[in-house]
Amino acid sequence: MNKRIFKVGYWSGLAAFIATVAFYIVQMLQILDLLIYPMDEILIYGFSLCITLPFLLEMLAFHHVVPEEKKFWSHAALLFTAIYVVFVTANYVVQLATVIPATLQGTAEEIQLLKQTPHSLFWDFDAIGYIFMGLATFIAIPVFEKHGIQKWVRYSFIAHTITTPLIAFVYFYPDFSERLLLLATPWAITAPLFMLLLAIMMKKEIGDKHSIE
Repeated sequence: MNKRIFKVGYWSGLAAFIATVAFYIVQMLQILDLLIYPMDEILIYGFSLCITLPFLLEMLAFHHVVPEEKKFWSHAALLFTAIYVVFVTANYVVQLATVIPATLQGTAEEIQLLKQTPHSLFWDFDAIGYIFMGLATFIAIPVFEKHGIQKWVRYSFIAHTITTPLIAFVYFYPDFSERLLLLATPWAITAPLFMLLLAIMMKKEIGDKHSIE
């Protein structure tokens, strides 16, 4: 196995982990009114965008290092990850490149349809994205063994899968509030955790034979 694939998986997973933690820290600062517009949204959407490609590369590397007989599950997880990336990237680029500049220029009324507000078009894009991230972890569970480092990665994937209905509930409950948003707090633990453990697993797989330089 090409050790570069393991390296890509490890470093991409580490980058996705850092971006996910940074996103949640900024979101908490926003809730506590410690950040003001537009910096709060620039940071939230910016760090969220920074999750996408590293996570996609991590899952791509993961697919290429699993045994042949398990590649159906890793391939399905990769496809679900791609769906996540497409939907959330469309959202974050629109918010950063169109909505925020228009708001600062006083022309926000012209692009109301594009704003990510509760139950808006791009709110639903965001919801679909994170639901598919959860489906990616769910479909990948059969890949992992029940011993060693893979056991812990498997547990983290299961934990993140369990948070996905909470995410769906928060997004689609008719009356959104910041209190409701707190129900999604477990996601802030399970998402960076499974990304990090998967990265560590790929680093460990190299082990004594192919240490990451």
